[in-house]
Order: sequence, then C-alpha cells, then structure tokens
Amino acid sequence: MILSPAFYERDTITVAKDLLGCLLVHRDGAGTTIGWIVEDEAYLRDDQAAHSFRGETARNRTMFGPAGRAYVYRIYGLHTCVNVVTGPEGAGEAVLIRALEPVAGIDRMRERRGTDDPLALASGPGKLTQALGITMDLDGTSLLDGPLQVWSPESLPGRRPEGSPGEIVRTTRVGITKAADLPLRFYLNGNRYVSRR
Repeated sequence: MILSPAFYERDTITVAKDLLGCLLVHRDGAGTTIGWIVEDEAYLRDDQAAHSFRGETARNRTMFGPAGRAYVYRIYGLHTCVNVVTGPEGAGEAVLIRALEPVAGIDRMRERRGTDDPLALASGPGKLTQALGITMDLDGTSLLDGPLQVWSPESLPGRRPEGSPGEIVRTTRVGITKAADLPLRFYLNGNRYVSRR
C-alpha cells in the first residue's frame, strides 16, 4: 500500500492531484498518526515561488531528488512544512502537503496541537506537521521505508476522505507573493479540513 518510486517520478502537477485522497503516515516513539491528504500545492522548475528557483543550496538539497523523499523545512523560524519530492532527479520540484483530514492517532494529534477541534488539527502545513510530530530530522528521508510514508487510498478499505470523490478544485497557492497567479493549489471539493476555500 506504500506508493512506489514511480508514483513520485512523474509530472509534479499529476502527482499533486493524485496525492489527494492518499494517506500521510508517521510512525514514531509515540505511536502512529495518519491523515488523508486533502490539500496540496505544486512547486515546479522555473517557478519563482519554489525554494529551488535560484539553484541548489544546503537548505534545499533534498528538493533536487531523488523523488519519493520528504523535503522538510522551517518557515519564519517557527513552522515546519513537509513536501514530497517529485519528478526526475535534479529537477528541484516538490509538492507541499497543506492539509490533512485526521484518521488515526487523533488523541495524540489533539495533545500536540492543544485543541479538541478536529477541523483545526491539521488544516494548514504547520498544523499538520505539529499534529503528526513531523520534525526537521525527517528532511531527506525516504517515503518508501522511513518513519514517514504515503499510502495509497486503498490502504483503508471502505473508507474515504470527506467531499466529492475524485472532484478536485484547482486554484492559486496560499501565502506567497512570487508566482502567486499560478493555479498550482489543489484540494478535494467539499472537504471541511482544507486550510481555506
């Protein structure tokens, strides 16, 4: 049920769409936390908003591949964000996971987030990493056999995230100033757990 390397090696926009409805899974010493991916954003080669736009650095090295690894970074010195690296090695492309619908380990998510509101647990990139306990030490780890994995939608038979099955909304990305007009944000239509409409 773990997604194969070939899944991530495809076109980044295709991967971003296909990640919706998959499961982000983190196993650590505190147990396992799982959420449906319900919102994400694509960051492409030659994309001024991408960390890779100015070339490879120590901070963004993971983004240049190979595909199927976690690119984890901190913004504003406060919030941790998790991406999946996509495309051919050297492309510098990734998909930011923006929101999850909690599935398992919800009590642990509540403790980490300090809230009982299920809609506030993972409805944003910084919230979801806090809820799942995703930290900077996971940067560069494989999503195939590491503690952080992405599972196919069929991994939980008979269960699906909220919203219209297969109906994806495509719009502009959130919280950026460069390339803000590009429609590279995707979310499941009708899902209450997305960060914003």
